[in-house]
Amino acid sequence: MVAGGTGHNREGGAQGPVGRLRGRSILSDTDLSASEIEDLLDTAVMLKDLRRRGVRHTWLRGKTLGLIFQHPSTRTRLAFQAGMDQLGGRAVFLGVNDLQLRRGETVRDTAAITSRYVDALAVRVARHADLLEVAAGATVPVFNGLTEFDHPLEALSDILTLRERFARLRGLRFAYLGDGNNVCHSLLLAGATVGMHLTVAAPGAYQPDAGVVATAHELATHSGAHITLTTDARSAAAGADAVYTDVHESMGQDENAAKLRALAPYRVTKEVMALAKPSAVFMHCLPMHRGQEVEAEVADGPQSIIFEQAENRLHLHKAVLLQVLRDGAEWLGTADAPNASVA
Repeated sequence: MVAGGTGHNREGGAQGPVGRLRGRSILSDTDLSASEIEDLLDTAVMLKDLRRRGVRHTWLRGKTLGLIFQHPSTRTRLAFQAGMDQLGGRAVFLGVNDLQLRRGETVRDTAAITSRYVDALAVRVARHADLLEVAAGATVPVFNGLTEFDHPLEALSDILTLRERFARLRGLRFAYLGDGNNVCHSLLLAGATVGMHLTVAAPGAYQPDAGVVATAHELATHSGAHITLTTDARSAAAGADAVYTDVHESMGQDENAAKLRALAPYRVTKEVMALAKPSAVFMHCLPMHRGQEVEAEVADGPQSIIFEQAENRLHLHKAVLLQVLRDGAEWLGTADAPNASVA
Protein backbone atom coordinates (compact mmCIF):
# COMPACT_ATOMS: atom_id res chain seq x y z
CA MET A 1 0.00 0.00 0.00
CA VAL A 2 1.41 3.42 -0.92
CA ALA A 3 1.60 6.21 1.61
CA GLY A 4 -1.68 8.03 1.63
CA GLY A 5 -3.52 4.99 0.34
CA THR A 6 -6.52 3.25 1.87
CA GLY A 7 -7.06 -0.14 3.47
CA HIS A 8 -9.22 -2.18 5.82
CA ASN A 9 -8.89 -3.26 9.40
CA ARG A 10 -9.08 -6.90 10.40
CA GLU A 11 -12.78 -6.56 11.25
CA GLY A 12 -13.53 -5.76 7.62
CA GLY A 13 -14.19 -2.03 8.01
CA ALA A 14 -12.27 0.78 6.39
CA GLN A 15 -9.20 1.81 8.34
CA GLY A 16 -8.91 5.17 6.63
CA PRO A 17 -6.23 6.95 4.65
CA VAL A 18 -2.87 8.01 5.96
CA GLY A 19 -3.33 11.77 6.01
CA ARG A 20 -0.42 13.26 4.08
CA LEU A 21 -2.12 16.66 4.29
CA ARG A 22 -2.47 16.66 8.09
CA GLY A 23 -2.76 20.23 9.36
CA ARG A 24 -2.36 21.90 5.94
CA SER A 25 -4.42 24.62 4.29
CA ILE A 26 -5.57 24.44 0.67
CA LEU A 27 -5.64 28.01 -0.59
CA SER A 28 -4.70 27.55 -4.23
CA ASP A 29 -4.41 24.82 -6.84
CA THR A 30 -0.62 24.87 -6.65
CA ASP A 31 -0.68 23.86 -2.97
CA LEU A 32 -0.96 20.19 -3.97
CA SER A 33 1.45 18.01 -5.91
CA ALA A 34 0.32 15.46 -8.48
CA SER A 35 0.80 12.60 -6.00
CA GLU A 36 -1.12 14.47 -3.30
CA ILE A 37 -3.99 15.01 -5.73
CA GLU A 38 -4.00 11.30 -6.58
CA ASP A 39 -4.10 10.48 -2.86
CA LEU A 40 -7.09 12.79 -2.40
CA LEU A 41 -8.88 11.16 -5.32
CA ASP A 42 -8.18 7.70 -3.90
CA THR A 43 -9.52 8.81 -0.52
CA ALA A 44 -12.64 10.27 -2.15
CA VAL A 45 -13.27 7.02 -4.02
CA MET A 46 -12.96 5.08 -0.76
CA LEU A 47 -15.36 7.42 1.04
CA LYS A 48 -17.84 7.30 -1.84
CA ASP A 49 -17.82 3.51 -1.71
CA LEU A 50 -18.37 3.48 2.06
CA ARG A 51 -21.35 5.82 1.73
CA ARG A 52 -22.79 3.75 -1.10
CA ARG A 53 -22.53 0.58 1.03
CA GLY A 54 -23.84 2.24 4.17
CA VAL A 55 -20.61 1.65 6.11
CA ARG A 56 -20.09 4.00 9.05
CA HIS A 57 -17.03 6.22 8.68
CA THR A 58 -17.28 8.69 11.55
CA TRP A 59 -13.56 9.42 11.81
CA LEU A 60 -14.00 13.12 12.62
CA ARG A 61 -15.98 12.79 15.83
CA GLY A 62 -15.28 15.79 18.02
CA LYS A 63 -14.06 17.94 15.11
CA THR A 64 -15.74 21.21 14.09
CA LEU A 65 -15.50 23.06 10.79
CA GLY A 66 -16.33 26.76 10.54
CA LEU A 67 -17.80 28.07 7.28
CA ILE A 68 -17.18 31.78 6.61
CA PHE A 69 -19.26 32.51 3.51
CA GLN A 70 -19.75 35.86 1.80
CA HIS A 71 -21.47 34.41 -1.28
CA PRO A 72 -24.54 32.16 -1.51
CA SER A 73 -23.72 28.51 -2.05
CA THR A 74 -25.44 25.23 -2.76
CA ARG A 75 -22.79 22.60 -3.56
CA THR A 76 -19.83 23.99 -1.59
CA ARG A 77 -21.83 24.58 1.58
CA LEU A 78 -23.66 21.26 1.38
CA ALA A 79 -20.48 19.34 0.59
CA PHE A 80 -18.74 20.73 3.66
CA GLN A 81 -21.73 20.51 6.01
CA ALA A 82 -23.02 17.10 4.95
CA GLY A 83 -19.45 15.86 4.66
CA MET A 84 -18.60 16.81 8.24
CA ASP A 85 -21.83 15.21 9.47
CA GLN A 86 -21.14 11.96 7.62
CA LEU A 87 -17.61 11.91 9.03
CA GLY A 88 -18.98 12.32 12.54
CA GLY A 89 -18.06 15.98 13.01
CA ARG A 90 -19.96 19.25 12.96
CA ALA A 91 -20.04 22.32 10.75
CA VAL A 92 -20.98 25.82 11.87
CA PHE A 93 -22.16 28.20 9.15
CA LEU A 94 -20.99 31.80 9.58
CA GLY A 95 -22.49 34.12 6.97
CA VAL A 96 -20.81 37.51 6.83
CA ASN A 97 -24.01 39.14 8.06
CA ASP A 98 -23.86 36.94 11.16
CA LEU A 99 -20.36 38.05 12.10
CA GLN A 100 -18.94 41.26 13.52
CA LEU A 101 -17.29 41.96 10.17
CA ARG A 102 -20.27 44.17 9.33
CA ARG A 103 -19.41 46.29 12.39
CA GLY A 104 -15.78 46.75 11.44
CA GLU A 105 -13.97 43.79 12.98
CA THR A 106 -11.08 42.93 10.69
CA VAL A 107 -10.90 39.77 8.62
CA ARG A 108 -7.65 38.81 10.33
CA ASP A 109 -9.13 39.26 13.81
CA THR A 110 -12.18 37.25 12.83
CA ALA A 111 -9.94 34.42 11.66
CA ALA A 112 -7.86 34.50 14.84
CA ILE A 113 -10.98 34.37 17.01
CA THR A 114 -12.85 31.67 15.12
CA SER A 115 -9.69 29.54 15.12
CA ARG A 116 -10.08 29.28 18.91
CA TYR A 117 -13.47 27.58 18.43
CA VAL A 118 -13.05 25.28 15.41
CA ASP A 119 -10.57 22.83 13.93
CA ALA A 120 -10.60 24.25 10.39
CA LEU A 121 -12.18 27.03 8.34
CA ALA A 122 -13.73 26.89 4.88
CA VAL A 123 -13.89 30.35 3.31
CA ARG A 124 -15.97 31.60 0.36
CA VAL A 125 -15.28 35.26 -0.40
CA ALA A 126 -15.22 37.62 -3.36
CA ARG A 127 -11.67 38.95 -2.97
CA HIS A 128 -8.79 36.52 -3.03
CA ALA A 129 -6.95 38.96 -0.77
CA ASP A 130 -9.58 38.36 1.92
CA LEU A 131 -8.93 34.62 1.77
CA LEU A 132 -5.23 35.29 2.32
CA GLU A 133 -6.10 37.58 5.25
CA VAL A 134 -8.11 34.78 6.82
CA ALA A 135 -5.20 32.39 6.35
CA ALA A 136 -2.79 34.92 7.84
CA GLY A 137 -4.93 35.31 10.97
CA ALA A 138 -5.99 31.70 11.38
CA THR A 139 -4.21 29.14 13.52
CA VAL A 140 -6.14 26.23 11.95
CA PRO A 141 -6.19 24.91 8.36
CA VAL A 142 -8.09 27.09 5.87
CA PHE A 143 -9.82 25.80 2.73
CA ASN A 144 -10.57 27.93 -0.32
CA GLY A 145 -14.29 27.49 -1.00
CA LEU A 146 -14.18 29.99 -3.91
CA THR A 147 -12.77 33.42 -4.65
CA GLU A 148 -13.12 35.59 -7.71
CA PHE A 149 -9.72 34.24 -8.80
CA ASP A 150 -9.96 30.47 -8.34
CA HIS A 151 -12.02 27.51 -7.14
CA PRO A 152 -9.60 24.68 -6.29
CA LEU A 153 -11.94 22.14 -4.73
CA GLU A 154 -14.33 22.44 -7.67
CA ALA A 155 -11.52 21.57 -10.07
CA LEU A 156 -10.43 18.59 -7.96
CA SER A 157 -14.01 17.30 -7.88
CA ASP A 158 -14.19 17.62 -11.65
CA ILE A 159 -10.93 15.73 -12.03
CA LEU A 160 -12.31 13.00 -9.79
CA THR A 161 -15.35 12.76 -12.06
CA LEU A 162 -13.16 12.50 -15.15
CA ARG A 163 -11.03 9.76 -13.59
CA GLU A 164 -14.19 7.81 -12.73
CA ARG A 165 -15.43 8.08 -16.30
CA PHE A 166 -12.19 7.42 -18.20
CA ALA A 167 -10.14 5.49 -15.63
CA ARG A 168 -7.23 7.84 -16.27
CA LEU A 169 -6.31 11.52 -16.34
CA ARG A 170 -2.97 11.72 -18.09
CA GLY A 171 -3.43 12.41 -21.79
CA LEU A 172 -7.15 13.25 -21.64
CA ARG A 173 -8.12 16.06 -24.01
CA PHE A 174 -10.10 18.70 -22.13
CA ALA A 175 -11.79 21.69 -23.79
CA TYR A 176 -13.02 24.68 -21.79
CA LEU A 177 -15.29 27.11 -23.69
CA GLY A 178 -16.29 30.54 -22.42
CA ASP A 179 -15.16 33.01 -19.81
CA GLY A 180 -11.58 32.57 -18.56
CA ASN A 181 -12.77 32.93 -14.98
CA ASN A 182 -11.97 31.47 -11.56
CA VAL A 183 -13.13 27.96 -12.47
CA CYS A 184 -11.13 28.10 -15.69
CA HIS A 185 -8.03 29.11 -13.70
CA SER A 186 -8.35 26.17 -11.34
CA LEU A 187 -9.03 23.69 -14.12
CA LEU A 188 -5.93 24.88 -15.97
CA LEU A 189 -3.69 24.47 -12.93
CA ALA A 190 -5.09 21.23 -11.56
CA GLY A 191 -5.43 19.69 -15.01
CA ALA A 192 -1.87 20.59 -15.97
CA THR A 193 -0.61 19.09 -12.70
CA VAL A 194 -2.15 15.68 -13.43
CA GLY A 195 -1.15 15.60 -17.11
CA MET A 196 -4.34 16.50 -18.95
CA HIS A 197 -4.14 18.32 -22.29
CA LEU A 198 -6.18 21.51 -21.89
CA THR A 199 -7.50 23.90 -24.51
CA VAL A 200 -9.27 27.11 -23.47
CA ALA A 201 -11.40 28.85 -26.08
CA ALA A 202 -12.39 32.37 -25.07
CA PRO A 203 -12.70 35.79 -26.72
CA GLY A 204 -9.60 37.95 -26.47
CA ALA A 205 -11.00 40.19 -23.73
CA TYR A 206 -11.96 37.22 -21.56
CA GLN A 207 -8.94 34.96 -21.79
CA PRO A 208 -7.66 33.50 -18.49
CA ASP A 209 -5.14 35.39 -16.40
CA ALA A 210 -1.70 35.45 -18.05
CA GLY A 211 0.03 34.53 -14.80
CA VAL A 212 -2.19 31.46 -14.37
CA VAL A 213 -1.48 30.41 -17.95
CA ALA A 214 2.27 30.79 -17.39
CA THR A 215 2.07 28.65 -14.25
CA ALA A 216 0.01 26.03 -16.09
CA HIS A 217 2.66 25.85 -18.81
CA GLU A 218 5.32 25.36 -16.16
CA LEU A 219 3.33 22.58 -14.50
CA ALA A 220 2.76 21.00 -17.91
CA THR A 221 6.50 20.66 -18.50
CA HIS A 222 6.64 18.25 -15.56
CA SER A 223 3.45 16.28 -16.31
CA GLY A 224 3.63 16.08 -20.10
CA ALA A 225 0.45 18.11 -20.54
CA HIS A 226 -0.20 20.54 -23.40
CA ILE A 227 -1.83 23.93 -22.77
CA THR A 228 -3.49 25.75 -25.67
CA LEU A 229 -5.33 29.06 -25.79
CA THR A 230 -7.54 29.94 -28.74
CA THR A 231 -10.47 32.11 -29.73
CA ASP A 232 -12.00 29.28 -31.83
CA ALA A 233 -14.57 27.24 -29.90
CA ARG A 234 -14.98 24.65 -32.62
CA SER A 235 -11.29 23.87 -32.90
CA ALA A 236 -11.07 23.57 -29.12
CA ALA A 237 -13.89 21.01 -29.01
CA ALA A 238 -12.58 18.95 -31.93
CA GLY A 239 -11.45 15.54 -30.67
CA ALA A 240 -11.99 16.42 -27.00
CA ASP A 241 -12.74 13.85 -24.32
CA ALA A 242 -14.55 16.46 -22.24
CA VAL A 243 -16.18 19.78 -23.10
CA TYR A 244 -16.65 22.13 -20.15
CA THR A 245 -18.28 25.51 -19.73
CA ASP A 246 -19.35 27.87 -16.95
CA VAL A 247 -21.81 30.72 -16.60
CA HIS A 248 -21.08 33.74 -18.76
CA GLU A 249 -21.53 36.08 -15.80
CA SER A 250 -19.82 34.95 -12.64
CA MET A 251 -21.32 35.36 -9.18
CA GLY A 252 -21.18 38.93 -7.94
CA GLN A 253 -20.65 40.43 -11.39
CA ASP A 254 -23.03 43.05 -12.76
CA GLU A 255 -24.91 42.25 -15.94
CA ASN A 256 -22.69 43.10 -18.89
CA ALA A 257 -24.41 43.02 -22.27
CA ALA A 258 -21.14 43.42 -24.16
CA LYS A 259 -19.63 40.44 -22.36
CA LEU A 260 -22.68 38.29 -23.07
CA ARG A 261 -22.45 39.16 -26.77
CA ALA A 262 -18.73 38.35 -26.84
CA LEU A 263 -19.29 34.96 -25.18
CA ALA A 264 -22.36 33.96 -27.19
CA PRO A 265 -20.29 32.14 -29.89
CA TYR A 266 -18.81 29.92 -27.15
CA ARG A 267 -22.13 28.37 -26.20
CA VAL A 268 -21.95 24.56 -26.09
CA THR A 269 -24.42 23.22 -28.65
CA LYS A 270 -25.16 19.80 -30.09
CA GLU A 271 -23.06 20.80 -33.09
CA VAL A 272 -20.11 21.65 -30.85
CA MET A 273 -20.42 18.35 -28.97
CA ALA A 274 -20.52 16.49 -32.29
CA LEU A 275 -16.99 17.75 -32.94
CA ALA A 276 -15.72 16.03 -29.79
CA LYS A 277 -15.09 12.29 -29.52
CA PRO A 278 -18.18 10.06 -29.57
CA SER A 279 -17.34 9.11 -25.98
CA ALA A 280 -16.97 12.74 -24.90
CA VAL A 281 -18.76 14.14 -21.86
CA PHE A 282 -20.26 17.54 -21.18
CA MET A 283 -19.34 19.23 -17.88
CA HIS A 284 -20.51 22.32 -16.00
CA CYS A 285 -19.77 23.36 -12.42
CA LEU A 286 -23.32 24.68 -11.86
CA PRO A 287 -25.49 26.61 -11.46
CA MET A 288 -26.17 26.93 -15.18
CA HIS A 289 -28.30 29.02 -17.48
CA ARG A 290 -29.72 26.68 -20.09
CA GLY A 291 -29.90 28.44 -23.41
CA GLN A 292 -27.10 30.89 -22.56
CA GLU A 293 -23.78 29.06 -22.11
CA VAL A 294 -25.19 25.65 -23.08
CA GLU A 295 -28.16 24.26 -24.97
CA ALA A 296 -30.68 22.43 -22.82
CA GLU A 297 -30.39 19.44 -25.16
CA VAL A 298 -26.71 19.16 -24.22
CA ALA A 299 -27.08 19.92 -20.53
CA ASP A 300 -29.80 17.31 -20.13
CA GLY A 301 -28.56 14.92 -22.79
CA PRO A 302 -26.81 11.53 -22.55
CA GLN A 303 -23.29 13.00 -22.64
CA SER A 304 -23.89 15.28 -19.66
CA ILE A 305 -22.26 14.30 -16.35
CA ILE A 306 -23.12 17.51 -14.51
CA PHE A 307 -24.85 15.76 -11.62
CA GLU A 308 -22.01 13.28 -11.21
CA GLN A 309 -19.75 16.33 -10.85
CA ALA A 310 -22.07 17.82 -8.27
CA GLU A 311 -22.19 14.61 -6.23
CA ASN A 312 -18.44 14.27 -6.29
CA ARG A 313 -18.11 17.61 -4.55
CA LEU A 314 -19.28 15.79 -1.42
CA HIS A 315 -16.77 12.96 -1.65
CA LEU A 316 -13.83 15.20 -2.56
CA HIS A 317 -14.60 17.64 0.24
CA LYS A 318 -14.81 14.74 2.67
CA ALA A 319 -11.43 13.49 1.45
CA VAL A 320 -9.90 16.91 2.10
CA LEU A 321 -11.42 17.10 5.57
CA LEU A 322 -10.25 13.62 6.48
CA GLN A 323 -6.74 14.01 5.08
CA VAL A 324 -6.23 17.37 6.81
CA LEU A 325 -7.97 16.87 10.14
CA ARG A 326 -6.94 13.32 11.06
CA ASP A 327 -4.01 11.02 10.43
CA GLY A 328 -5.11 7.58 9.35
CA ALA A 329 -2.45 6.04 11.59
CA GLU A 330 -4.51 7.18 14.57
CA TRP A 331 -7.12 4.50 13.79
CA LEU A 332 -4.81 1.55 13.40
CA GLY A 333 -5.51 -0.92 16.17
CA THR A 334 -7.91 1.40 18.01
CA ALA A 335 -11.60 1.26 18.76
CA ASP A 336 -11.98 4.39 16.64
CA ALA A 337 -11.62 2.35 13.46
CA PRO A 338 -15.18 1.90 12.12
CA ASN A 339 -16.45 -1.57 11.51
CA ALA A 340 -18.59 -2.76 8.65
CA SER A 341 -21.90 -2.06 10.36
CA VAL A 342 -24.56 -0.21 8.43
CA ALA A 343 -25.11 3.41 9.44
